[in-house]
Amino acid sequence: MDPVNLVYYAVVCGGLAAYAPPISKVAKAGIGVATGAVSAALLPIVHQLLGF
Repeated sequence: MDPVNLVYYAVVCGGLAAYAPPISKVAKAGIGVATGAVSAALLPIVHQLLGF
């Protein structure tokens, strides 16, 4: 895995976990899927901004 990918997803997932409210597991899973989809869609833009 590319180091940029690893750091990027670590930041996204860590932020999500830090601010996750105490809600049902199904809702957390849905929010996680949505966040993962958005972060995956934004990753090419992040790569371009960093010059990779």
